[in-house]
Amino acid sequence: MIQTVLFDLDGTIVDTNELIVQSFLHSLEGETAEPVSRELIIPNMGRPLVEQMEFFTGRKEVEEIIKKYRTFNLSKHDELVKEFPNVHTAMAKLHANGIKIGIVTSKIRQTTLMGLKLCGLDTFVSTIVTVEDVKEPKPHPEGIIAALKVLGSTAEQAVMVGDSHYDIEAAKNAGVISVGVSWSWKGRSYLEQYNPDHLIDDMLDLYPIVGLTSDVDAV
Repeated sequence: MIQTVLFDLDGTIVDTNELIVQSFLHSLEGETAEPVSRELIIPNMGRPLVEQMEFFTGRKEVEEIIKKYRTFNLSKHDELVKEFPNVHTAMAKLHANGIKIGIVTSKIRQTTLMGLKLCGLDTFVSTIVTVEDVKEPKPHPEGIIAALKVLGSTAEQAVMVGDSHYDIEAAKNAGVISVGVSWSWKGRSYLEQYNPDHLIDDMLDLYPIVGLTSDVDAV
């Protein structure tokens, strides 16, 4: 029986897609031989920021560019971030039915907390594992294993929900059920290549996967 649901943040429960793209475009302006396009940014979303900046610039010294990214990102955060449809409803129902909720993200803690609070999701979350809390980010299973340990859950009792192949592969590597979300900017066909155990079109589709029915008393 499923007792724990772990969620990725960006692109899964909180729509930060436009914020991320604009932050990259702003911080990388003049830093690359050729302008970086949205089309190049989107497939790389989900990786740790340092890795992405090194990839885009071809350099190892990216601290100043990351500072520029984060300054812009923080200044535009509340203007551009919103929850995805039915996320609040689904998380509230999971929480009300005793299912433990955790976040496993490649973001830093500051902006993770900002996004959860802005969307009113923070009260449902029992643990958060960010990129700052692990030595090996997704697709390594370290973050998922750490979250399960805090929540007192086993891999067999858990699912991981995410919008990128990093989430699906991390779930598989940790031995938990993998759930992809079709509203990923990368698209349904992209996620299908990585064979998630489930691929949902709406967050409410999570209910039968965790053993809840749609006629459970509304929260």
